[in-house]
Amino acid sequence: MSKNNNPDITAFFSTLDRRFFLEEDKELAVLDSALPIGYGQTISQPSLVLYMTQLLEPNTRLKTLEIGTGSGYQTAFLAEFSKEVYTMERIVPLMELAKKRLHELGYSNVHFIEGDGSSGLPEKAPFDRIMVTAAASKIPDELLEQLAPEGIMVIPVGDAFAQELLQVRKDKDGNITVNAIEAVRFVPLVGKYEI
Repeated sequence: MSKNNNPDITAFFSTLDRRFFLEEDKELAVLDSALPIGYGQTISQPSLVLYMTQLLEPNTRLKTLEIGTGSGYQTAFLAEFSKEVYTMERIVPLMELAKKRLHELGYSNVHFIEGDGSSGLPEKAPFDRIMVTAAASKIPDELLEQLAPEGIMVIPVGDAFAQELLQVRKDKDGNITVNAIEAVRFVPLVGKYEI
């Protein structure tokens, strides 16, 4: 676990019912594994969502960009621990379902944007935190530019066979530090940085 393990995030994780984010196979929600949500997409394994959220070090003063809304499960963590969340999803039916779920949970700080997210959301930049839930061939230059000073991005990078989860930090002077965390397997990011 990240050295900045936030007990509030762990507590929230234990109360959030993953079944709520599935249309089918709800009985499998208790498994610590990725599950299909249709359209070739998946809901990530719960322990990885928790870990990635901890790595992002969110807090309620910050603005977050999420690339890949999917089921909205990861989005719920970001909404709970961010001031504002801009979440991008290219598959409209998934985005609409996620929007419905997040509204049912009472979140009003999430903005849903249709798009592949590979170029980020320059009109709303900079972002204090960026969470990418699809694998890119490299760290997108646009996302590095849109990351605020003292910002953090969590992103899987690699190819179709091997990916590494990266924690990217930008210091107050704009210098970038990249920490490789662990091997992961995500659906590909579509667009300019497709694997």
